[in-house]
Amino acid sequence: MIKRWLASLVNRAVAFVVLAIVLAAIIVAVVSSVVSRSELEAQTREQVETIAELVAGDLDVRLQQRRDTLTHVAEGFTMDEQVFRDRARLLVKREIALQHMFDGVYLFDASGKVIAEYPESYRQTGLDISGRDYFRQTSSQLTSVISEPYVSNYRDRPAIMMTAPIFDHNQRFIGVLGGTVFLAGDNFMEDMSNVRIGKTGYVSIATRSGITLAHGRTGESMVPVRLENQGLKSAMAGFEGTVHTTIKEDTNAIMSVRQMSQVPWFVTAVWPAREAYAPISRLTDSFVQVLLIVILVMAPLALLVFRRLMAPLRKLGFQISERHLGIRTEPVDIAGGTEIRQVAETFNTVMEERDEVLASLAEREAFFRSLTQSAPIGIIQTDVLGRIEFVNPAFERIIGVDSSDLQHAPLIEGVYEEDRAGTVEARKEALRSKTVFRGRFRLKSRSDRQLVWADVMTAVIETEERSLGTITVVRDITHELEIEAELAEEQQRADSILGVLQEGVLMVDVDGIIRYANDAACGFLGQAGGCEQQNFFQLVSIENENRRWEADEFLRSADVDSLYATLRNSAGRTFDVDLTMLHLRRGRHNHRLVFVIRDDSERRREEERLSWEATHDSLTGLLNRRAFNSSLVKCLTEANKATVASILMLIDLDYFKPVNDEGGHLLGDDLLGRLSDLLRTSVRQSDTVARLGGDEFGIILPACGMERAAQLAETIRTGIESLRLEQDGKSFGVTASIGLTEMCDADSGPREVVARADEGTYAAKAQGRNQVVTVPLPPRH
Repeated sequence: MIKRWLASLVNRAVAFVVLAIVLAAIIVAVVSSVVSRSELEAQTREQVETIAELVAGDLDVRLQQRRDTLTHVAEGFTMDEQVFRDRARLLVKREIALQHMFDGVYLFDASGKVIAEYPESYRQTGLDISGRDYFRQTSSQLTSVISEPYVSNYRDRPAIMMTAPIFDHNQRFIGVLGGTVFLAGDNFMEDMSNVRIGKTGYVSIATRSGITLAHGRTGESMVPVRLENQGLKSAMAGFEGTVHTTIKEDTNAIMSVRQMSQVPWFVTAVWPAREAYAPISRLTDSFVQVLLIVILVMAPLALLVFRRLMAPLRKLGFQISERHLGIRTEPVDIAGGTEIRQVAETFNTVMEERDEVLASLAEREAFFRSLTQSAPIGIIQTDVLGRIEFVNPAFERIIGVDSSDLQHAPLIEGVYEEDRAGTVEARKEALRSKTVFRGRFRLKSRSDRQLVWADVMTAVIETEERSLGTITVVRDITHELEIEAELAEEQQRADSILGVLQEGVLMVDVDGIIRYANDAACGFLGQAGGCEQQNFFQLVSIENENRRWEADEFLRSADVDSLYATLRNSAGRTFDVDLTMLHLRRGRHNHRLVFVIRDDSERRREEERLSWEATHDSLTGLLNRRAFNSSLVKCLTEANKATVASILMLIDLDYFKPVNDEGGHLLGDDLLGRLSDLLRTSVRQSDTVARLGGDEFGIILPACGMERAAQLAETIRTGIESLRLEQDGKSFGVTASIGLTEMCDADSGPREVVARADEGTYAAKAQGRNQVVTVPLPPRH
């Protein structure tokens, strides 16, 4: 019915007008939507970024305020250890400021037991928390700590703990002051998570280790971060910025990430795109309503106008039909608009020329025969029974037979017998359906008794009344097929060579579609069953020096030689590769890119092993002397910038030779390994521990201060002294002579600092060994 309605020019014109209105409206709507969406997106991103930045900044300020207050209060608890234990409950009750800042306040003794708490209703007194990470970090590093989230012993509520060490008058560690903040409670964490963006936007807080602290949408805490969210995954790696991402049930959203400076946390502000872009949707609905009203008004009006304009054309149609049927003999009337008058005049002219055309048909037939005589391809004309009526000289040369011998012979008899059956059926079907028959088959050649491969096309010659026969065009392709066979053989040989290569070789077009790939290449792409006709750049990502190579970069760049990169395929596998890319037929329509991919993982592993061995001691796994000297030079260059002095500690083992002589070198190596573990666990993460050779070790303590360094040295000395190994009923052990010295900007180089620390170890040995000796800085002149 629609087809019948569109048969009318009037209806087509109306449809065109309506379509033009709709297209114009759509173009205006799309352009407006794009511009509006761009501006709205910029405003949305700015709003989300501002909220994330404000929340992160406010949270940093609150955490710093509480940590500073806790540290200040802990410094005021300097007293004798026994007095500290006796007055613990009174000290906690007296700190009203801490009680307002924290959900719980605790005092722990040096062994990790709770000796006082607020509020006392928590009933945690006497609890041993020495196994908690925050206590171990505070007691070993002697610094304030903000813990990772953990499940507290009070009703298993998720919380974080802020701690500060407490020292007596001799700066000896006697306990820890701690403050708990529950992740779900009436506190600032709850305030942060209750921030809203619009109606459905929210704020969440999480740690870089992957634990959600507060979630404004679900209210969850202490649950793993959703790693399928790429934005959150990047935030855990340190990313900071604004991205488009998906949240629950594949909902699109705008997410802004801000990293915190006080703790390894990050804040995310999320606003679902559906709400953020709601004004655009409302504008689109209004536009559609207006468009429907315009169409309802314009369509009837256009129909009425076009019917009046096309009335003369309808009359002209009736007259032309009468003239064709012979009812009308005079020319048609010329009336109506310019176009309709032109049609009428043209029709009258055509009818006058019709007789002249019929008269010229005979001349044209003669012209056709003359033209075929000089044609370079074979041309055959047959009657309705398929008998040859005419062949040109080119066909005579193809089969080596004179045209007089071919007259009235069935054309099909010239086809080689083995190809004849299929050719006959296909030709009959094509002629029956009035389509052009196309085929390739062999013709018999009488001149040299060889077969000729021919590319043949046959079409029907007919008038409105009847069929006159067929016209067939024949082209000799024998030589072409020989060349194609040779090319196919060469292609098969090349495929065999590429198939056994371990390097992946593939060719893609400018759209990234793989046109060829060997088995090794499909293995790199994670498509063992074949990867042709797939998009190469969608199957893999190629990264080099934190830069991802996109398809456009490969197309714009010159040939790439030995690009050492990381290739990650759609199956999740990662390869270290050496990649080469070449352009073929660049700038032409059949431009291709050829990639050669070599597995480079073995070479890179060897480089990493050699790099590690160059800077580490093979027995203990500590840094060696070369790496130690490099760290010492770096620390010396920063000595004038630090407000707290950096310390160099040298450790020389006492009585180590008897252990080797009596217990054997294996026992000595075991002892050195145990001592290395002791040194690693005793220092901070920012400190440098190295084995300088034999039984000599060095430790660099940046911004530590001599007082704390001396305490650490004494702890290490005690730990070494208490370390014993049993073998064959005998106990083996060593002690340590330790030298300490400060670094200053007056030091000319590492040799001078090492000499002072070495002087301390010699002094310790002279004083009876198992000593810690501090060497002061030389007086400045």
